[in-house]
Amino acid sequence: MRIVVAGLGRMGTQIARKLVEGGHEVIVHNRSREPIDAAIKFGAKPAYKKTDALKSFANEQLVVWLMVPADVVDGQLDEWLKLLPKSSIIIDGGNSDFRLTQKRLELVVSKGSILLDCGTSGGVWGYKNGFCMMAGGDKTAFDAVEPILKTLSAPNGGYQYFGESGSGHFVKMVHNAIEYGMMQSLADGYLILKEGPYKNLNLGNAGNVWQSSSVITSWLNQLAAKALAENPKMEGVEGIVAETGEARWTLEVAREMGIPMPAVQAAFDVRIASQKGKINYGTKLLAAIRNKFGGHEINPKTD
Repeated sequence: MRIVVAGLGRMGTQIARKLVEGGHEVIVHNRSREPIDAAIKFGAKPAYKKTDALKSFANEQLVVWLMVPADVVDGQLDEWLKLLPKSSIIIDGGNSDFRLTQKRLELVVSKGSILLDCGTSGGVWGYKNGFCMMAGGDKTAFDAVEPILKTLSAPNGGYQYFGESGSGHFVKMVHNAIEYGMMQSLADGYLILKEGPYKNLNLGNAGNVWQSSSVITSWLNQLAAKALAENPKMEGVEGIVAETGEARWTLEVAREMGIPMPAVQAAFDVRIASQKGKINYGTKLLAAIRNKFGGHEINPKTD
């Protein structure tokens, strides 16, 4: 299948490469040219300008996968909609607020095109392990791009269609909010191991034994154990933990609907407090885990 991948960050590049290796024809576009040059080396076709991408399509339906930060989706969407022929499919694969996805649908439909939302998880490991994708929007369009999702999910990932526009981003949003709570629980546990009554416990060993068929065996704990083994004292880690919006949006919806979410709220509050200087060994471990699964900056810049 022929597809444009627009946005070659950590995950966008992996998506493009996995599709190329899966036998798809992939045209890549990015605001800076260096990631495009790198993608050429693994078989992608370059589109240094958006108009270049359109030249690769003949009579088939044009498909563009947007893999860009949430705060630039609107601008990129506007630019693509000025160029795309009617009936084109635009896939927003990033972490967009589902409420904005619902509004963007109106704009895309008014231009005669189709919008799919496809929340994508897997971090920097998606290329090797397979991505987890949560889709919403037009079912016919979903069926049309399913070969792409099958390739991206191999060998151990997965994908599901959830229904109307925004539902995929909604499911991904809640997924990320759960992630906040799970990570915070691990950070709390390792913090009390370190600062509790028994000194000099090997936290990496604790993490490893917990991975041995215990009820908290998980990928996140595996990454925590790895981070602890590599850097037991969390040296060089400031302990500032970024938040990228998903838990915030989840909590907003929960408040509007009167749904209590104490674990997610507590985890969110810890991240906000860390950005104001309230840091400890637990917040340092949180930052280290984020780096392990997503390649996020271990010491993120804050305003």
